[in-house]
Amino acid sequence: MSEVQLEKIHKYFAQFAAVKDVSLTFPSQSTTCLLGPSGCGKTTLLRMIAGLETVSSGSIWIGGQNVTDLSARRRNIAMVFQSPIIYRGLSVYENIELPLRELRLSPSERRAHVQEAVALLGLEASLNQDPNNFDNGTRQRVAFARAVARQSSVILFDEPITNVDARAKFQLKQDLKILTDRLKQTIIYVTHDQNEAMTLASQIVLLKDGRVLQQAPPRELYNHPAERFGGWFLGSPGMSFLNHTFDPAGGGELKSDLFPFVVRLKKPDVVGSKKSIPLVIGIRPEHANVSSEPIPNGVVGRVIRKFRGVAGQYLVAIRLQSHTVWAKVSPHIGKNLNEKVWFSCAPELVTVFDDTGKALPAGLMRS
Repeated sequence: MSEVQLEKIHKYFAQFAAVKDVSLTFPSQSTTCLLGPSGCGKTTLLRMIAGLETVSSGSIWIGGQNVTDLSARRRNIAMVFQSPIIYRGLSVYENIELPLRELRLSPSERRAHVQEAVALLGLEASLNQDPNNFDNGTRQRVAFARAVARQSSVILFDEPITNVDARAKFQLKQDLKILTDRLKQTIIYVTHDQNEAMTLASQIVLLKDGRVLQQAPPRELYNHPAERFGGWFLGSPGMSFLNHTFDPAGGGELKSDLFPFVVRLKKPDVVGSKKSIPLVIGIRPEHANVSSEPIPNGVVGRVIRKFRGVAGQYLVAIRLQSHTVWAKVSPHIGKNLNEKVWFSCAPELVTVFDDTGKALPAGLMRS
């Protein structure tokens, strides 16, 4: 049992609140990514779980044990840092084995642990070499193997592939995916890279300004962001946002000539309002349907920009009245600027946000 629980965690540096009232559960044998922009508190949170930072208030539990006041050495965790930690003067084998000596394992047990780890990381041919002669990517692979060999209940990764070149980063990401699928350990992984998080995680915790905005599986987090920030931060590009004013006279229905459907709002304080309320409609680029010919329920717009995105996809910016929306399209769409196109979208994937940026529960139906 290696479930990790955080209860009402706060962390202050002088008067600065780096982590604010965080309560989370990391299920046993799961892979969770702490995702967010620089300065959001994700590394501070990880270091508190590791015992490298003290908790200002709150408690940390690992495997049912309160470890809040325990030293890092007594928490049965392994950690891989952003820059690879290599012990000079020791071979690859000795680097991986060193922490096992502190655990007082027998030579045969240490050998078995090392051999299993190097097999997972593809380091068999390098065991007797000096890792200081390796590039950063291979050094980090040694650090991964050392963490795996400990067979601790929890492994923590703090942006471990940030400081490696692009080719090594791609390979390490593949290796990490294999590791996270095979290991029967609880893994908590810090990153600011949404692609890493979406690839590796069974669940993602999205943070901003020291607070948890949402904890969910990757696809749910992407398709149903709880806050507008999640719609913007996830995706390349993120959601398009269309401002709209809700008229309560519509009986809970949000209607617009920009949308070929009706949104039925369910939040009582919005639906029951006696005055107009500003709302924001969020639409993912891949959920847009764009055609150079008229389509059912399509809204007419003009292409104002087009460029080639990742993986050979094309993105166009479309002007719809006073709004601009992004859409992923086939190559023949938008060959000419100011080209007339017809826009529609998948109504079940539209997200409605209130004026504080929080998603509203809504039911959708075609008009």
